[in-house]
Amino acid sequence: MKIKGLIDEDIVNYKKCSMYIAFPNCSFKCGRDLCQNNELALAPIIDISSEEICKRYLSNPLTSAIVIAGLEPFDSPFDLLDFINCLRYKYENNDDVVIYTGYTEEELLQTGDLKLRILYNNICKYHNIIIKFGRYLPEQEPHFDDILGVNLASDNQYGKRIS
Repeated sequence: MKIKGLIDEDIVNYKKCSMYIAFPNCSFKCGRDLCQNNELALAPIIDISSEEICKRYLSNPLTSAIVIAGLEPFDSPFDLLDFINCLRYKYENNDDVVIYTGYTEEELLQTGDLKLRILYNNICKYHNIIIKFGRYLPEQEPHFDDILGVNLASDNQYGKRIS
C-alpha cells in the first residue's frame, strides 16, 4: 500500500495512544488553498505492505488504536479496505480504527459515486470503526469531540462510531 507517513505513537488525533497512518491521495474537494495538509501532499510516497504495518502496530505495547488520516483515506479505497481486512481477519485484531475524512456523512451515504458508497458500506461492516466527518474550514473555533476525545478544528466536524 502507499502512504505518506506513519507515526508509531500519536496522542493528538484520538483519546487512546494510536498509530497514525497518513494516506497519500486527495481530490482536494475542500479546495487546494484551504487544505491544511498541503505540505503532506508534497511529501514522498512510501510503499509498505498492510501486513508490515499491522505487525509494527501489534508489536507496540503502547498503542491500542489506529488513526487513518493524512490526505483523504476514502480516495485510496483499495488500500483502506486492504489494511482493515488485514488487521481484522489476518491478525484478528478489533482495536479501534479511526478514519479522518473530509467527506460529510451525507456525501458517503448518498453520493452518486458508486465506488465511494460501496466503500463506505463495506467499512460499516467492521467492528470498532469510528469516522471523523467533515472538511476543514478555516477561522473557526476548535471544539471538543466526546467520541474522539480531542479538539476538532471546525464546527462542522464530528466523530461517529459507525459500527
